Order: sequence, then C-alpha cells, then structure tokens
Amino acid sequence: MADRHTLERLSEEYRTEVPDDLRAARPFDWYLDALYEDPRIARNAHQRVADMFDHYGTRYDEERGVVEYALAAEDPLNDGENVFYGREVHESIHEFVNKVKSGARGLGPEKRIKLLLGPVGSGKSHFDWLVRRYFEAYTREDAGRMYTFRWVDLCSVIDDQDPDDDVVRSPMSQDPLVLLPKAQRQAVIDDLNERLDAPYTLRNDQHPDPASEFYLNELLAHYDDDLARVLGEHVEVVRLVADENRRECIETFEPKDKKNQDETELTGDVNYAKLAVYGESDPRAFDYAGAFCNANRGLFSGEELLKLQREFLYDFLHASQESTIKPKNNPRIDIDQVIVGRTNMPEYREKTGDEKMEAFNDRTKRIDYPYVLEYESEAKIYEKMLDNADVPTVHVEPHALEMAGLFGVLTRLEEPTDETVTLVEKAKAYNGELEDEEIDRRKLREDAAESADVGEGMDGISARFVGDEIAEAIMDATHRDRTHLSPLSVFDHFEANLGGHGSVAAEDLDRYERLLETVREEYRERAIEDVRHALAYDVDELRRQGEKYMDHVMAYIDDDTVDDELTGRETEPDETFMRAVEEQLDIPSDRKDDFRQEVSNWVSRRAREGRGFDPQENDRLRRALERKLWEDKKHNINFSALVSATDLDDEDRSAWVSALVDRGYSEDGAAEVLEYAGAAVARSEIADGGD
Repeated sequence: MADRHTLERLSEEYRTEVPDDLRAARPFDWYLDALYEDPRIARNAHQRVADMFDHYGTRYDEERGVVEYALAAEDPLNDGENVFYGREVHESIHEFVNKVKSGARGLGPEKRIKLLLGPVGSGKSHFDWLVRRYFEAYTREDAGRMYTFRWVDLCSVIDDQDPDDDVVRSPMSQDPLVLLPKAQRQAVIDDLNERLDAPYTLRNDQHPDPASEFYLNELLAHYDDDLARVLGEHVEVVRLVADENRRECIETFEPKDKKNQDETELTGDVNYAKLAVYGESDPRAFDYAGAFCNANRGLFSGEELLKLQREFLYDFLHASQESTIKPKNNPRIDIDQVIVGRTNMPEYREKTGDEKMEAFNDRTKRIDYPYVLEYESEAKIYEKMLDNADVPTVHVEPHALEMAGLFGVLTRLEEPTDETVTLVEKAKAYNGELEDEEIDRRKLREDAAESADVGEGMDGISARFVGDEIAEAIMDATHRDRTHLSPLSVFDHFEANLGGHGSVAAEDLDRYERLLETVREEYRERAIEDVRHALAYDVDELRRQGEKYMDHVMAYIDDDTVDDELTGRETEPDETFMRAVEEQLDIPSDRKDDFRQEVSNWVSRRAREGRGFDPQENDRLRRALERKLWEDKKHNINFSALVSATDLDDEDRSAWVSALVDRGYSEDGAAEVLEYAGAAVARSEIADGGD
C-alpha cells in the first residue's frame, strides 16, 4: 500500500509551493535595492507575459518549420494534460506570442487587442485559459515575481480617514515605482536599463491610481514634500501573485444580456458604502472592481468579445490605444495589461462589416486560430480526451482515431485548385505522408489561403463533435458488451448524428456525408493492407528484400555493378526487380530516378548518424516492400478458406488473428477486420486468379 498523504505531509508540500516572501512586508528602499539586483522585477505586463513563454521552454520543429512553446506543446506543469496539437495551431500560438513580444518592445501591439478568431471548438478558449494558468504559476516563481504596495498608518495623518481604511492596498495593484515623481522615477529606470539583459527596455510613465495619488499628495503636504519620509513611514511593499479566482492581475470578462450591459463592469463604480464617509467625487469613494482594474499588471481575457454592444466596446478604445480607462465622474486611470479577446466567425463578420466599428477594428490584431489540418495530430486530440477520462475497458482498434481525424480534417480543407490532386491526397500531404516531390505542400497552402473566405481550417466539423461521437460509440460498445471500438462503429455514429447536430449546417450535410464515404473507402484500403500484412508478412524477408533493393539502387546511381546472389559474378543492376518494388507505390518510370535518389539520400544520412539500414523506418520503402512481398507470397494462401472460414479455432485463421493482434488489434477486432477486409482481399485475389 502506498504511503498515505498525512496532513503534515500535505502541509509541507504546500509550503514548498508558496513564495518565501508571499506574506512579507518590506520598506520601499528594499524594493529599490531589489530592482537594482534584478531589473526584470519592474517589467510591464507584455514583457512579463513574453518572458513567461520563453521561461517554460521553446523548440523549433525544423521538419514543419514551426516554433513550439513548451507550455502548449508539452504542458510541463500538468504532465501533458493540456497539450495542443497541429501545425496550424502552433503557428497561431507563435503568432500570438510574437505580438506579445512586439508589444514588450513597444512596437505597437501593446496598444492593440489580441483577437483570437476561430471556429467553435478550435481550442482558442482553452489556449487562453492555459495562458492564464501559466501566468499564475509564473508569478509565483522567482523568475516571474512582481510587487505592489500598501498604504499604512493613514489615520495618523489624514483627519477624515475612515479607521477601517488605516491600511489600504494599492487598488490597481500598481508597481511601487509609480509612487516616485516622474523625473526621479525615470532616473531609476535609466539605471535599471543599463543593468538589464533583455531584448526590451523598461518603461513606466503611469500615474498612481486616483486614491493613491490622493494619499501621496496628502502625505507630501503633511511632511513638507519629504518623499523619503512619506515612502518610508507610510508605504509597505508586498509580493503580488496573479490569481484569477481572487481577481488579481487576471480577469475574464463575459458578455451579459445586451439590455443589462453596463460599462461599470469594466471600469469600476462608486463605492456607495464609502460615499457616505468621504462624499461625492472623493477618489477614496471609488470601487476599483471593474474588469480592467482587476486585470492590471496581467491579463484581461474577453470571452466572445464581439458579442458586446457597439457602445460597450468603446471602452476598449482607450483601454487598448491609450492604456487608460475613464470611469463615470472620475479621473482617468492608467492600466497595464495584455488584452486578449476571443470571437467566432459570425460575430467577426458582423463587426468588421459595421462602418461605425472602424476605430475598434483598427485597434485589434487578429490572430486566426483554425482547426487542426493534420489528421494524425487531430487523432492525438482524441487520444488525449480518452487519456484524461475514465474510459471503460474498450480496446481502441487501429485506424479508429486516425480515420475519425481524417473525416474531421477533410471537412475543413479547401478543395485543391490542382485537379490532379484529390482532397484525400491533400490531407495526406498535410499529414506528412507524401513528399514534396510528389505534392507541393507549400503551394497547396498558398492556394488554399487565396481561395478560403478567411483562412483554411476556419470552418468544418469541430474536434468537439468528433470527440462526442467517439464517446458515444464507446458507451454504445459497453452497453452491447463489445470489448473493442472499431472505425466502422465510429463511422456509424457519425452517419447517424451528423444531421441532428446543431453545429452542422443543413447546406453542408450532403458534402459531409460524401466525405464520410470517402473516409470509409480509405479505411477499407488500410484494413485490406493490414489483412495482407497478416497473411504474408515476414520481417526477415522484408529486410533481405530491402537490402537487395538498396544494393541495386546504389549500383544504379553510381553506374556500378552488383554481385549476383547465385553466381557471385558482377552483373548490372536488376532493373526489373527495382521496378517491381517501385510500382507498388505507383511510381511512374519517369520518376524512378527521383525515388531512388530519395532513398539513397536517406540511407546515407542514417549512415552519417551511425545508424544502420532498416527498411521499416522508411515509410514509403516499407510500404513498397510489403506490397512486393504480398505479390510474391499470395499464391501460397488458401483464399477460399478465408472466405468461408467461420471457426476461430481454425489453424490458419488463428494465425491470421494472431498476426493482426501483433499489429495492435484486439482478438475481437482482428476477427472483425478479417471478416470486413479479408473477404474483400480473398474475392479480389480469387477473381484475379481466375482471369
């Protein structure tokens, strides 16, 4: 039995997670010393968020040409529970980070709303959520630390100060530097920038919030402008940690009923409890509870932002462009935050078509957040869904998730403008199955970008719909006492529920049903390939044939000879044998040299890396050799027995099932695929034999 988590153990674990100085109160001069030791403490919101992405790690995927940030690609804080998949998604995340980093350098995006635009279920909300969680975690670490201040012992100086307000924390969680007059503040910042090792410079030209400015002026007047005494006797510096639940440095704003929208939700309102104490228009009688106030020093997240009324969105103009908010009957308040909005296509089209929204639209930086367009990456989304759930004991058969992903991807792709390329071939090219020599992926993407309304992947079936149907298929299997989930059962659920799903438009239904049939056919070919593999596969023979093919290819490229296997004599490369392999991939004669050079380069590259030849590690060569092996061995297979056999104890059939189990099938799934695809193989080969 594992060790129990006692209260003492839980307490110790918690203490290690809490910053050492979370509850400490330091004097202002301590803060100045801390800044000189680590100038990054004084970063603004864009700079801190930009550093956060780099802090958790980055890597460059050379093959796909994409920068991936570990917080989204690996999710180190949650053991990978919130990993994002797909080239297009990571491109969007990289674009988002680039805009934040540009804002960190003061290049303009710091004055813009970062608007994540994408279809429903594309993952933009989840990404936004993850960024907020990582920002919370980052501010708890030493690398992300920040501080604010609180006023203390106010009643000893300010006669009308409410005793309940003798200690007042900065209502906007501002950096203590704002308490320095601008000339002195700038002198400190200049010093810090000389010590700063970063791609940006520190800046802070904010005014203190109105309440803090009131206290500062009152205290300076009392102490004859002795700034040191004011800050030394009445200011304490405290650690500031972002926490969305406490509405500190993170705020999520959700649209309410249009008739009840009130700008005070964003900018704050009069504190009526204090109005009777301090009187009207006194800055101490203001309640800094607006969303922009709560998000200061961190992240403002606007959910379904464009569903807000036009008049309500005007508050975002000053918030983004001028970094200020203007509450009713109160002075302007400076803010420092990364403003992120999320919206779907209908709202975006409505607002961009509204001429009265031109100023707002000009202050947004649109970041397209499309669906995944690589079906194996899409399948990983479903795998993650199953890994994170309490899934019944149901074996997911080979191809089930990949074919579900292929269906989703096909609904999102633009039709190729090149009529020689099918939609399935385009999906395979995006998936990395076809080399650029076969299909130019870059041109496919460029053509799609030109033909799409907004961008490729911005409409189609969502991963949410596909995931729901996979879940239904799993539960249906358990109700029917089935121990496996096959692609066929997933297809049946798609077909049954496409028409009744609210996210599927009626005008798209026929096209989606045709695409589903296309996916069924693609699965049929893959199932047949698996059955052929089970009937005739031989690892040793595959390697031997691969080595023979490469010997002849190398001799062909070098214009050399090979040793004959039987006689040992020097002979010319066997063109008939090489073509017998290449034709299994439908490589025409005029493209054979390209393929041979491709596999030759692959072998040479492996040799330089100190790795031996293994044909199973080259997908195209493996498929060609497997199909060649099938052609060589199929004449020794009893296809009539395959068609008619019903006894699972039959020796041949048991061997075939076992071979399929070795490829990842369950026994029941292997029996199903033999029945589904095996009979098709048998009928085809029997027919061919009779011709």
